[in-house]
Amino acid sequence: MAALEQWPRDGLPANPGGWVVAVARHRALDHLRRESARAGKERQAAREWTAAELDGSAVAGDDQLALLFACCHPALDPASRVILTLRVVCGLPTASIARLLLLPEPTVAQRIVRAKRKIRDAGIRLRVPDPGERPARLAPVLRAIYLTFTEGHSPHGTGAVVRDDLCGEALRLAGRLHRLLPDEPEVTGLLALILLTSARSAARADQDGALVLLPDQDHSRWDRGRLDQGRSLVEAALAQHDPGPYQLQAAIAACHADAATAAGTDWRQIAALYSDLLRFDPSPVIAANRAVALAYAEAPTAGLAILDTVAASSQLIRWPQLHIARATLLAQCGRRQDAAAAYRDALALEPAEPGRRHITGQIAARGAAPTPTEET
Repeated sequence: MAALEQWPRDGLPANPGGWVVAVARHRALDHLRRESARAGKERQAAREWTAAELDGSAVAGDDQLALLFACCHPALDPASRVILTLRVVCGLPTASIARLLLLPEPTVAQRIVRAKRKIRDAGIRLRVPDPGERPARLAPVLRAIYLTFTEGHSPHGTGAVVRDDLCGEALRLAGRLHRLLPDEPEVTGLLALILLTSARSAARADQDGALVLLPDQDHSRWDRGRLDQGRSLVEAALAQHDPGPYQLQAAIAACHADAATAAGTDWRQIAALYSDLLRFDPSPVIAANRAVALAYAEAPTAGLAILDTVAASSQLIRWPQLHIARATLLAQCGRRQDAAAAYRDALALEPAEPGRRHITGQIAARGAAPTPTEET
């Protein structure tokens, strides 16, 4: 790996074989040094954790939830807090974090390195925060749990449509956080959102394991128990009249849950909720989702015009779902060849295997010849 990274940049060394052996030896020695220090660091961490439990600062008896709060130290910039938490606590690979945040992988890796360096150089102790310190760290904690669930709901690097382990862990953490902070409406909103979204998991794949998009799902396969629990939590959160992005996303999920069939979905209400959500989170992802809702509420051309604007002015050009949404609306407008081209744009971004199979099927359904990449 080091050769692949350095030789194209620095040129081939005089003795490539010796270079590889020397680099491998240095890497092995670095690994041995780290492992030799591990036992002492673990003992120190255990002493600090025991002290935290004794002084009452442990979070609800949940080690991982406590570490989430600990990694979201206010001395780190907000973006680094979330990235570090996803990598160190939630265990997501750097590539997955980059995909979730629509960032280049080297950028994410650099932020992780800088965050660790900041912790080391500033002498920051990643202790469990006192109750009075938790509100200031809540936003990145919520974001980390949300992104962990997002990765589980649409995993990359696996043939599965859903990763139950990640979704289950996000649900567990959100539930523990809600028990810790039951009166915080955004915590309630996040738990509701995860419940309502995960309730649809069984319907997201057909009997052959192929991806089934939301408009095509069999609503009878949705988990009614989770839907009811999620609706109740949404109502409780919104009743506090302190709306936020997770509550609004949960309200959107509740609109889908209330529809007996896809045709009965209240798309106008969903589009209005996305408009409200844009005031809290004016991101291109929310704008793209609002465009899709408008397409169903009004006409495909209305949503397509917004998607084209978003694609031309944001980093979403790297997001496969944007191209899939454009392809769907282009097909509804009768523009078959343009739809096939948009599907190919999505395919070029190397989506997860279920998404790739869906895209390839859509291209074939439109009578377009697959490219060699698609055949592979």
